[in-house]
Amino acid sequence: MVTFKEQVYAWRSVIFALFLREFQSKFNDKFGLSWAFIEPFIFIAALSFIRGLISGDDVHSIPLFIFMMIGLVGLQTLTTNLQSVSTSIRRNKPLYAFRQVQPLAAVVTAGFVELSIKTVVIALLALSLYLLGDGFEIHDPLLLLTLYILLWLFSVSIGLVFGIALAFVPEVDKIKSMLTRPLMFISCVFFSLQDLPEYLWPYFTWNPLVHFNELARYACFESYGHKGVSFSFVVEITIVFLFLSLSLYHITWKKVLSR
Repeated sequence: MVTFKEQVYAWRSVIFALFLREFQSKFNDKFGLSWAFIEPFIFIAALSFIRGLISGDDVHSIPLFIFMMIGLVGLQTLTTNLQSVSTSIRRNKPLYAFRQVQPLAAVVTAGFVELSIKTVVIALLALSLYLLGDGFEIHDPLLLLTLYILLWLFSVSIGLVFGIALAFVPEVDKIKSMLTRPLMFISCVFFSLQDLPEYLWPYFTWNPLVHFNELARYACFESYGHKGVSFSFVVEITIVFLFLSLSLYHITWKKVLSR
């Protein structure tokens, strides 16, 4: 009989092996990890330039570059996790011939790879700000860290739901692409919720990413405020999707293996 300790060791070995495999496959070109930093940096700079033509050097007390950086990091954390996790089940299908490897291991690995990459990118962006002389003191580091972890859990949960759906209906991938495209414009990345009249807020605050982005800006700059968004909504929606995704996986994982 296999003990719980042996199961944990086996699970750890599988996750580590899949982690190395996933990481190597992502950065097997000449740019490697550097591109994961260069791409968002250029994109943030371009968006900051465009927004600067509209509103000047700051947005509701936040320096423009930092405002854009927070919004874009939130958006990319969601979309890259969603894409990587949702395709991980199908991508690692040949490995399920080994009894130790299960779809959930592929999902967890994909999530941790994206978390590792994004954490390094955030650290490099913060270092760039410091070297450019735009460093700042974070108002509530604990809130910012909590939001980052909750956003990661939320995006992995949604990715798992889409990953299970893709195993049964491959066309779901097209629906996923269609749903993620407007996020740039409805998630308070380029603009602030405070830029809009209050009667329009209900049309945007159904989107959890709006709450993540606006609360992250408040966590960095107290003067920004958090009117119109709710931390409790962020926690509740994350718990709901985490429970939903794990329940769906528990019901369907054997069928997923046979697809």
